[in-house]
Amino acid sequence: MNQTTEWLKVESIELEAQGVAHNAEGKVVFIDGALPGEIVKAQISRRKNNWEQGQLTEIKKESPLRVTPGCPHFGLHAGACGGCKMQHLQAGAQVAVKQRVVEDNLWHLGKVKPEVLLRPIEGPTWGYRYRARFSVRYVAKKGEVLIGFHERKSRYVADMQVCKVVPKVVSDLLMPLRQLIASMAERDRLPQIELAMGDEVIALVLRHLNPLPDGDVALLRAFAAEHGVQWWLQPKGPDTVKLLDEGGPQLAYALPEFGVRMPFKPTDFTQVNPHINSALVGRALRLLAVQKDDRVIDWFCGLGNFTLPLATQAREVLGIEGSEALVQRSRENAVVNGLAHKTHFVARNLFEMTPELLAADGVADRWLIDPPREGAFALAKAVADIAQDPSLAPGWTPPRRIVYVSCNPATLARDAGLLVNLAGYRCTAASAVNMFPHTAHVESIAVFEC
Repeated sequence: MNQTTEWLKVESIELEAQGVAHNAEGKVVFIDGALPGEIVKAQISRRKNNWEQGQLTEIKKESPLRVTPGCPHFGLHAGACGGCKMQHLQAGAQVAVKQRVVEDNLWHLGKVKPEVLLRPIEGPTWGYRYRARFSVRYVAKKGEVLIGFHERKSRYVADMQVCKVVPKVVSDLLMPLRQLIASMAERDRLPQIELAMGDEVIALVLRHLNPLPDGDVALLRAFAAEHGVQWWLQPKGPDTVKLLDEGGPQLAYALPEFGVRMPFKPTDFTQVNPHINSALVGRALRLLAVQKDDRVIDWFCGLGNFTLPLATQAREVLGIEGSEALVQRSRENAVVNGLAHKTHFVARNLFEMTPELLAADGVADRWLIDPPREGAFALAKAVADIAQDPSLAPGWTPPRRIVYVSCNPATLARDAGLLVNLAGYRCTAASAVNMFPHTAHVESIAVFEC
């Protein structure tokens, strides 16, 4: 590594929150910790033929968008937490970066330009994270336990005493949890604690590699009684999770706008940010503009996060999901909410979609697509294939409107390219969704009409 001798002017910022500059030779320099408009020096750690990468060491001119990070564990220092990337950038500017990422990906990867850019969906920037997976490590040499996210660019567990992106009540549990684990006989065989918060419950899932002795179980019960948490035990994979003690309030979240309540297990997929999820469901349904006689398909439906609100507005909703466990949860939630008569759920591998399978699901007026990071390529390709050759699905007609909720702008852009350039859709609107403030994670929503 070596220190740059020249001052570098930072021109932009990329998604991993690295400032982008050019040195005197015209080579691109990525600088950790630098912001657009700043004039800086950097410690170069990697050199390639056409780019270099380094870390901010000195600022000559500071950006007006630079702010003091809200968490003491954020930064470029040794041992810094790697959970957040952008705490040094003003919150509104973070959202602007993400909106630009969505727009750039759609154009450069999909050759798609939305007719309208909607206002990004934003919410609280601190205490928003109701789900988190904390690593646990017993450091025998020091006789102490670490609980937290990994260090920046490292597999070591950060020495976190607080966490500002989880609710304060959870942040305040970090040090008591460290003391609890340190007191347990199995402390060196407890690799993970997963947080899952509902409207009334703080659930903690303890991953344990060995059966827990009675003494450790007693310690967990005492901790639960003192701190008001609910323990779940996970001896193996996510499907082995089991509530330590029955009774107490149920883990669930509500979508009040639609009068829906969603019970879930702590290892089920639910959105990390309940404030944004509620706003996102509301916007998605307004954009979809479901009519009371419509049939709707919710692809990648999960436990019914969009399906059940849709069922309050549509004649019929078909939810399709790859996980049989989530499909079962969807069916149960439909019954709980009195919507079983308007919903139908199917488990299927959506990464192997074909025109024939698509036609077999029947014609729907509107679609909601909410895939994982891999996107919905097979689904979009099947639609495009039918558009190019209608004989592949005689009598089938495409939905008039699609709302696509994405957690990966690159796969959204790829799928949008198929829908727009081959299937005859227009991308009428798109926007970023700031589900994870201070991080590089970009969610988005896009509307397609034909």
